[in-house]
Amino acid sequence: MIDWTNVLSNRTKVSKVKKFAAGETTGQELYSGFANTDSGGEVRTLLRTHGVTYSRRLARKALKRRGY
Repeated sequence: MIDWTNVLSNRTKVSKVKKFAAGETTGQELYSGFANTDSGGEVRTLLRTHGVTYSRRLARKALKRRGY
C-alpha cells in the first residue's frame, strides 16, 4: 500500500506527481525526482510493483481524491 500523504506532502512533490500523471514525465524521471527523499521508497515501490502505466492511473486517482 502506497502512503500517498507522504508522497504528496509538499508543493514540489505534488507538481512532480502531476506531471507524471499527465504523461509529461517518464517513470525514470519521477523516480529520480524522488531519489534521496523520505518518500523515495514509496515511489520506487509504486513503479516496481505496478509498472508505469498503472502507476500513472493510481497517481491520477490519488491527486483527484485529494483535490489537486
